[in-house]
Amino acid sequence: MLDPETHDHATRMRMLLYGQLVSRVICTAVRLGVPEALAERSRSAEELALQLVGHAVSLDRLLRALVPFGVFTEEADGTFALTALGRTLLPETPGTAQPTALLLAGEVGRTWTDLEHTVRTGDSAFRRQFGRDLFEYLEQQPERREVFDRSQEAGLRLELDEVFDAVGFERYPWIVDVGGGNGHLLCELLARTPGSTGTVLDLPGTVPLAEKRIAEEGLTRRCTAVAGDFFAHVTPGADLYILSHVLHDWGWARAVDILRTCAAAMPAHGRLMVIDLVTDGAGPDGSGTEGAVPHRLPAVMDVYMLSLFGAAGGRERTRAEFAALLADAGLESEETKVLPSGMAVITARRR
Repeated sequence: MLDPETHDHATRMRMLLYGQLVSRVICTAVRLGVPEALAERSRSAEELALQLVGHAVSLDRLLRALVPFGVFTEEADGTFALTALGRTLLPETPGTAQPTALLLAGEVGRTWTDLEHTVRTGDSAFRRQFGRDLFEYLEQQPERREVFDRSQEAGLRLELDEVFDAVGFERYPWIVDVGGGNGHLLCELLARTPGSTGTVLDLPGTVPLAEKRIAEEGLTRRCTAVAGDFFAHVTPGADLYILSHVLHDWGWARAVDILRTCAAAMPAHGRLMVIDLVTDGAGPDGSGTEGAVPHRLPAVMDVYMLSLFGAAGGRERTRAEFAALLADAGLESEETKVLPSGMAVITARRR
């Protein structure tokens, strides 16, 4: 007879193992358009199947599978409704998880199935699956790049308030967001800092997305988007250069190259700001105290990066590793703020 503790551990382990199936069920619901179909009112599986072109019995089982996880509720009349958790899968919800689900339903999810190959060889599972690096692939797939940028933007929405609470940007008249994607971070920053101007620098395929966002936000007089290669050259002379969730995409040598390019562009008074997860950040209670249980997100994201970029590529790092990266690039850390979420904002200057 199993003792209660062993029984509990064995049960919990099975739920961890089945976690990928839960993720796949959610991704399938998003791909089918179920959350949008339930946005206004509850519906039966039969009605949804007619609207979404699905198999009613199979769709009913898929919906029921997500009821215990709090994504849907089943009403007394047999219809299904979105919960508050489920509404995060709607595209208009702030911080929406919809684009992330679409990524996981496609290329990224396929990459995870090849993780064993990466662990055995150190090679990128993404490159093995698709024959090129992630950003090379996205540059040639504009629709997928748009989904990727929307996923990045939605994740950023979850971080912005604590970043702006921790950092004052008023002292920086001109800000360059290096690898700034569709410009969401910089547009939000400029909206909160009326006296500043900005430049988004990213790959040529992403510049139109940034220009579109800048125009939508009414910031064309204060913000521009330029194409560039942050391994070779970034716009010189700015007061602040931001690298938000950029360095974790690259291995040590390439990350140092990016930092050196930024350092070469910085004037004497200029500053560099790195915004990224740290693996030794605050505990889940926000305490950040010694011995606090670490966040699960950095641990999961590090394996995510491993599958995409391989052992020599992107990874999540500790505060000490970020400080060493900066030092290798001729920069020195001036201030490090670890936020309750486990994010860190590291400000550096030329050494």
